[in-house]
Amino acid sequence: MSYRKLGRTSSQRKAMLRDLTTDLIINERIVTTEARAKEVRSTTEKMITLGKRGDLHARRQAAAYVRNEVANVREEEEDVVIESALQKLFGDIAPRYAERQGGYTRILKTEPRRGDAAPMVIIELV
Repeated sequence: MSYRKLGRTSSQRKAMLRDLTTDLIINERIVTTEARAKEVRSTTEKMITLGKRGDLHARRQAAAYVRNEVANVREEEEDVVIESALQKLFGDIAPRYAERQGGYTRILKTEPRRGDAAPMVIIELV
């Protein structure tokens, strides 16, 4: 099993990847370093694949990984609807890729980070 350690312990690495994956699901576009983006791509694509399956087991597996964060707040008539990241994954993002067989993310290179010149990229949902 090959993966990047990203200079962190396993628990820190897992927490960082969970946060970045959840942020990518909520915002659909984030700016991060190239190494982090390449790792986040695999976890995000696994979550979208679970969203495409859509059954109860897939929803529970995704809920065990995706953070419970608010993705959207909107008003419908007199009610306030709060949508979580998991609901956005299964309700909005997964149906968008129903006909697509993988490759849900795109990585675009940008200028290096000021300070340490780390290669920066934009990772976004296609």
